[in-house]
Amino acid sequence: MDTAEIRELLKQVYDPELGVNIVDLGLVYEIHNDDGDVCIRMTLTTPGCPMHDTIAGGAERLLQNQPGIRSVKVDVVWDPPWSPDKMSEEAKERLGFR
Repeated sequence: MDTAEIRELLKQVYDPELGVNIVDLGLVYEIHNDDGDVCIRMTLTTPGCPMHDTIAGGAERLLQNQPGIRSVKVDVVWDPPWSPDKMSEEAKERLGFR
């Protein structure tokens, strides 16, 4: 599975407070797949986000069940900080940023 396929799968993980997937929100910074060992580098909209475990855990659980993936590590980072400019145009429209 390549990183584009993993990114597409991650669109199934939603921020429950905003109702938009983590890819369109711009929360996923990097995806690495080393022969089935996947590392996701992502952020959240705010430090101390109450949905931290729900969102990061959702990404991990989703990918663990995919064929060809042996392990998943989700690394939540705060640098660079998230900002609304990282969102897709669709997410910006949906959340009223356009």
